[in-house]
Amino acid sequence: MDPVQEALDHVTPDQVTVPEKPKMFRRRSGRAIAGVAGGLADHLGVPVVWVRTAFALLAALNGAGLLAYGLLWVFVQQQTEETAKAPTSKERQQAFGLIALGVGLAIASGTLTGFISGWVAVPLAVAMIGLAVVWREADESQRRRWRVGAKDGFAGAFLGGGGWSAAIRIVAGVALVITGITVVVLRSGTLDQVQFALIAVVATLIGVAVLTVPFWLRLVRDLSDERKARIRTDERAEIAAHLHDSVLQTLALIQKQSEQPREVARLARSQERELRGWLYGPNGYGKPVESPEEATGQLSEALATACGEVEDTFAISVGQVVVGDAELDDSLVALVQAAREAIVNAAKHAGVEEVSVFAEVEPTSVTVFVRDRGKGFDPDLVPDDRHGLADSIRGRMTRHGGTCKVRTAPGEGTEVQLAMPVKAGKGAA
Repeated sequence: MDPVQEALDHVTPDQVTVPEKPKMFRRRSGRAIAGVAGGLADHLGVPVVWVRTAFALLAALNGAGLLAYGLLWVFVQQQTEETAKAPTSKERQQAFGLIALGVGLAIASGTLTGFISGWVAVPLAVAMIGLAVVWREADESQRRRWRVGAKDGFAGAFLGGGGWSAAIRIVAGVALVITGITVVVLRSGTLDQVQFALIAVVATLIGVAVLTVPFWLRLVRDLSDERKARIRTDERAEIAAHLHDSVLQTLALIQKQSEQPREVARLARSQERELRGWLYGPNGYGKPVESPEEATGQLSEALATACGEVEDTFAISVGQVVVGDAELDDSLVALVQAAREAIVNAAKHAGVEEVSVFAEVEPTSVTVFVRDRGKGFDPDLVPDDRHGLADSIRGRMTRHGGTCKVRTAPGEGTEVQLAMPVKAGKGAA
């Protein structure tokens, strides 16, 4: 057996390398107009003057050469690098001469065959240009679907894998476009020309709209995706800036004061409170909580601000729980100020590292409890020059119609109960 034939018999299809088909490109240099003729000549391996002459002669067939040149201009990509040599003056003269010849032949052909040029070539040219624009504006995934569909025949190429919905849409659009063109062509019946023109325009526009629905939807989707991406980018930048300005700075301070546990705990609590307010605060995501001087609105916000002030000032932990909420007024502002003074007293005199604050909003009253498990005190032994409990807490509550009760004993901690009546409908929000 011939050894060559025997070797060929053992060759599998996977071992056969199919040469890649050369792709046509328009010339970037050495061109007269758009480089179509030069690119086609390079692709076919013929002199460029032959291709230009062919385009000029085809222009006599109702402008077919001009139409073909325009379609190739739209569909064929341009070279990424300049590989062709610059044209000589003689080649340029030949190119412009053939261009003039093609345009002249197209005009002469249109004059001699006005009917065919007007009713056949022009609509065909418009349709081809429309298809070229549709192809040019489609994204790469849509073009890939059309190419894959073309392998299944005309229907696959026409529908592009869109299924029955695409078929119905295309048929309806084509029917409406044909209806509009037919009304213009026939112009018969009892309706006058203005009514015929309106019917033709409406039918044609509806048909074009139906045909181009996917492209408008894709445009809207792309704009929406771009807007979402821009919003996400802005949010990432905002979060990064906030983390740099607050969290990273706090971590740096904690490293410097690692030998002071209470200060580290204070910094951590302060940063946690600020970050929680920034993420879940009453002002909304990404908006910092107002400063104590500007804090207005809800009782829970005012209490949180007061607890945070005491935490930062005295380096203690103040845990707070608020059940319900209410809008601030003068009496509730006095309640918050009295509660703050009670927290300050616990931080200064109780000798504890944690104070608990519990607030309950009811339909007719608001009650706040401030508790600590410190050393407690005897109210009867409080010196007369100490005005915190008498004036800042009990006196303030009394002036606004509220009450103050203190439960304490040496070694058993302290509980301050503050109650303030509210107007009907204002509490338990």
